[in-house]
Amino acid sequence: MEDQAISTKKAKTSLRSLFEIFIISTRLGLTSFGGPIAHLGYFHEEYVRRRKWVDEKSYADLVALAQFLPGPASSQVGIGIGVMRGGVIGGIVSFLGFTLPSVIALIIFALIMQGFNVGTTGWIHGLKLVAVAIVAHAIIGMAKNLTPDLKRKAIALFALIVTLLWQTVFTQVGIILLSAFIGYLIYKHHSDTHQSNIHFPISRRLAIICLSLFFGLLIFLPILREATSIQWIAIFDSFYRSGSLVFGGGHVVLPLLEREFIPTGWVSEEAFLAGYGATQAVPGPLFTFAAYLGTVMNGWTGGILATVAIFLPAFLLILGALPFWNHLRRNPKVKGALMGVNAAVVGILIAAFYQPIWTSAILGPVDFAFAAILFSMLVYWKLPPWVIVVTGAIGGTLLTLL
Repeated sequence: MEDQAISTKKAKTSLRSLFEIFIISTRLGLTSFGGPIAHLGYFHEEYVRRRKWVDEKSYADLVALAQFLPGPASSQVGIGIGVMRGGVIGGIVSFLGFTLPSVIALIIFALIMQGFNVGTTGWIHGLKLVAVAIVAHAIIGMAKNLTPDLKRKAIALFALIVTLLWQTVFTQVGIILLSAFIGYLIYKHHSDTHQSNIHFPISRRLAIICLSLFFGLLIFLPILREATSIQWIAIFDSFYRSGSLVFGGGHVVLPLLEREFIPTGWVSEEAFLAGYGATQAVPGPLFTFAAYLGTVMNGWTGGILATVAIFLPAFLLILGALPFWNHLRRNPKVKGALMGVNAAVVGILIAAFYQPIWTSAILGPVDFAFAAILFSMLVYWKLPPWVIVVTGAIGGTLLTLL
């Protein structure tokens, strides 16, 4: 009886934890505007500062891993935090909470409002200003912890300059690899007295299965597509391949998707651009653009299929990498490399903060003043992020009337 009571108590605790993960990730999915870099800022505010589910160092290491892997970095970070909190099911729940709001919204856009122009409305501009405040706050906190000495400040500066001046698909990966090497050379004998409490309850066997499935689908799907004439296999292959080959954030997936679907005639250029505008208008990951495209091609079932296909590589990769990552990062030499990577991530974040976040949002003195108000509300008045989002949307609408 006692064992049964303990088992029941553990089950209730587990369900409560999963429900908490789902509620918080859904709230983030409803309020996280501004693209992948802004999402990392929202995550940092919620999971590191407020909830303390993960410490600064563990969060930075998780961000570094997500930046290194192909796929949507913010979604992979969210999955990783969910896994740390509630195992594989926690990762799935975290992913669903963060992703479903924008998926549902974009399926509705595709079914009802395909021709509606939302890209130039005032509240969208207000949400861009919210992203300025959120990302600025995240950068200040991360820079303080991840670049405490001149050497790491120099690595961050190097990453900032190269990211801004050499904008290619491979820039980010190249910077991370080079910064890892520099960090290894400088800090391979560095003794770190702070041990982060990161824990990934995933077996290596499951990790190997996930990695094998990732590469197996990448190789097998194009063969199956050529051998059959089934449209849903072709659609799944196109989205899966696009999700597997993206480095550098959600914006990079757009030209890949454009090349996959516009020349084939499955999606018109006008419909593609309308969907891109709708994607900018909703919160959550930019990869949910696939939900819109899938719905245009094959109704709401096509939207769900496309969403699963484009996010599946990211899910398989992060689950496959986490157990090995947890082992490697404890090695002193790997820790030195991570110190270099984390410093570089700060530089990459600052570069992304300037372009596209700052350049698309701060168009004049009024925008800067309003962004300063939002920043003060977040940092000094300690108001919750959803209040900042609502204030930004209302303020952006009012600014258009001035």
